[in-house]
Amino acid sequence: MSSQQPVSEKRRVFSGVQPSGEAHLGNYLGAFRQWVELQDRYDCLFCIVDQHAITGEYEPEDLPGRVFDMAVSLLAVGLDPDKCLLFVQSEVPEHTELAWLFNSVTPVGELERMTQYKDKSARLTSIPAGLLNYPVLQAADILVYLAEGVPVGEDQLQHLELCRGIARRWNAKYGVFFPEPQAIVSGTGRIMGLDGQAKMSKSLGNTVGILAEPEEIWSQIRKAVTDPQRVRRSDPGRPEVCNVYALHEFFTDPGQLPDIAEQCRTAGRGCVECKRILADSIAAEFAPFRERAAFYRERPQEVLAILARGAEQAGAIARQTMAQVRRSMGMDWRRAIDGALDGGAPSA
Repeated sequence: MSSQQPVSEKRRVFSGVQPSGEAHLGNYLGAFRQWVELQDRYDCLFCIVDQHAITGEYEPEDLPGRVFDMAVSLLAVGLDPDKCLLFVQSEVPEHTELAWLFNSVTPVGELERMTQYKDKSARLTSIPAGLLNYPVLQAADILVYLAEGVPVGEDQLQHLELCRGIARRWNAKYGVFFPEPQAIVSGTGRIMGLDGQAKMSKSLGNTVGILAEPEEIWSQIRKAVTDPQRVRRSDPGRPEVCNVYALHEFFTDPGQLPDIAEQCRTAGRGCVECKRILADSIAAEFAPFRERAAFYRERPQEVLAILARGAEQAGAIARQTMAQVRRSMGMDWRRAIDGALDGGAPSA
């Protein structure tokens, strides 16, 4: 079965992010830094998934601003619209059409076994169907572009495996068409929040915005939890268990790391001094982001134009995919009937 897709020498990669407003340090380390690298090596599509966002509590009047702020954040960290497609999920309706069709080959039992579904539904008295079907829409997001690779964190590997299973079932029933996308794991691991207790989250206040000014960065970093055994400045520390040191490994000049580790172990440097070095390192890395964000915020129409171009080009790919899907599933009924009226048998 021909995919009818444009030929590309590069593997196609898809990933999405919820429109949570300005991105934060966890988004950057967990996904965006990798996305910027991938756009030079793959045929990349990056999507702001506003239709996923409505499966949880949200304020409709806030959603447009959150979408725009996330778009600015993605452009600020270095996504280049000349190298990748950046668009908003709801502007390509084929995502939800394919998700509905995928519901026909997705067992409810597998959806109920998703760890994130079990965790979130346990806190609710009335469970929205969208929460259960969230991974089906994720699968459609990926497969509507016949993506072969998906950059994911470890917490999303279960959803990607479900996506691969949906592709297998559909292919077995209707003919081989969809690839089984592979995970592209960054190796960053789980990024703990500055509180040292939970994953980084703006709602928990345990992170730093990627567009924060240096003083705001320092205000957050100075509150970060370090080695719990280092109570007094004179207590020796353990860099291997210190959350602040883990962040140094991402942001601080590698040449400084041996000294930072040694000063921690010998109590030669206090935690406050160590945090100051980290805050300065983060501020230096984020400085170009703040500059690019200011550029785009002064030109909102340019941001909207980038998203519109991305949606137009992504939609062209998605429409080709759906044309084949409809034919394979017997839903291209008008073409079939037209063929019969022209004197032949209904088209298969």
